[in-house]
Amino acid sequence: MTLKDKVAIVTGSATGLGASVAILLAERGSKVVINYTKSEKEAKETVALCQAKGVEAIMAQGDVGNDEDCKKIAAAAIDKWGRIDILVNNAGTTQFANHADLDALSADDFLWIYKVNVIGAYQMIRACAPAMKKAGKGSVVNISSIAGVTGIGSSVAYAASKGALNTMTLSLARSLAPEIRVNAVCPGFIGTRWFSDRFGDAQYQKIIDNQIATTPLARAGTPDDIAKSVVFFAGEGSDHITGETLITDAGMHLGFSPLVAR
Repeated sequence: MTLKDKVAIVTGSATGLGASVAILLAERGSKVVINYTKSEKEAKETVALCQAKGVEAIMAQGDVGNDEDCKKIAAAAIDKWGRIDILVNNAGTTQFANHADLDALSADDFLWIYKVNVIGAYQMIRACAPAMKKAGKGSVVNISSIAGVTGIGSSVAYAASKGALNTMTLSLARSLAPEIRVNAVCPGFIGTRWFSDRFGDAQYQKIIDNQIATTPLARAGTPDDIAKSVVFFAGEGSDHITGETLITDAGMHLGFSPLVAR
């Protein structure tokens, strides 16, 4: 499956990883729907960057936690181009909380995180599946996290939601085959404003330095690093793959100790 002239929806793609994925898909020749909830200015900038690659790109505002918005996002692609070939479920949210502090999260926190990270992805797949089935071929890429594999991350609720997303990837890979492939990418650290806004520039730099010092590949992940894995699952060489969960974290999950190995 080549990506030239394919139609891709990338949720949460105004900034960060979603924007990098959308721009790389555009570079490969795909037409792209840039989805955003509130960041309209950044979404317009990402659309312009995609269009600069010589392809068509449009914006679709909507919260994936709202089923009607998911239908509207899918309809934007169909109304413009008459098809949907690729869906990247990138939109996500979290609540920062110490895992040991069981009073740090409420039931509402869990429900909100699941609504976006799990139900939102499900609703987007449901909205896009008919068009993919009609075309006879489609690819869904769920942006998960190593938190869903290892139980680490910003909070217990976030890790649990990504674990649920991984399981849903397996379920839907079975049930939507053979027309639709469903895979997940599980990044480790990604250097985006999600971290810098939370921790400030000084602590953000410390996190980057620590990633370089403690991962086997001595790398701190960037959105462009992860985007390449996403585009692979979107169709470049992955036609024979479904139900796969790919960890892309510079080897952080291996528990590397630089004091031993270097």
